[in-house]
Amino acid sequence: MRFALLFALCAALLAGCGGGDSAAGQPAPSSTQLLDGGKPAFEKRVREAKGKPVVVNKWASWCPPCRAEFPFFASQSKKRAGDVVFLGLDAEDNDSDAAKFLEEYPVDFPSFKDPNSEIAASIDAAVSFPTTVFIDSKGKQSYVRQGGYSSEQKLAEDIERYAR
Repeated sequence: MRFALLFALCAALLAGCGGGDSAAGQPAPSSTQLLDGGKPAFEKRVREAKGKPVVVNKWASWCPPCRAEFPFFASQSKKRAGDVVFLGLDAEDNDSDAAKFLEEYPVDFPSFKDPNSEIAASIDAAVSFPTTVFIDSKGKQSYVRQGGYSSEQKLAEDIERYAR
């Protein structure tokens, strides 16, 4: 009896360790996940979001406005889980500082490494930090916002307006 109870408890714990699925059909990322693969991997992830809008936030650990707005993205990604796909784009940064940033400002979506702003340039986000790019549910870029958000409400309004 004791063995059966222990076995059931272990099985339940292991089942809970599987994590969830992201909107793009991939395992749910950890809050400090920095993805490699450059532009091809980024474009593949956007395509996998097929039928859902995508919000891309370009940031860097050294950028004060990025730090100020990152909690807004964390909150909105949780509120809109399953409806909107969020991706980060860590541009012109180093992995160590970026990982520390993500530990300090955790989010439930991955960020792609973009050390030379190749991905950012491909989505018209190479000029300023931060930049937010909205891609509609048909995969078309609908809006590029240069600069940071001063409030979560303003971010939420743009998500409602451009991430359809």
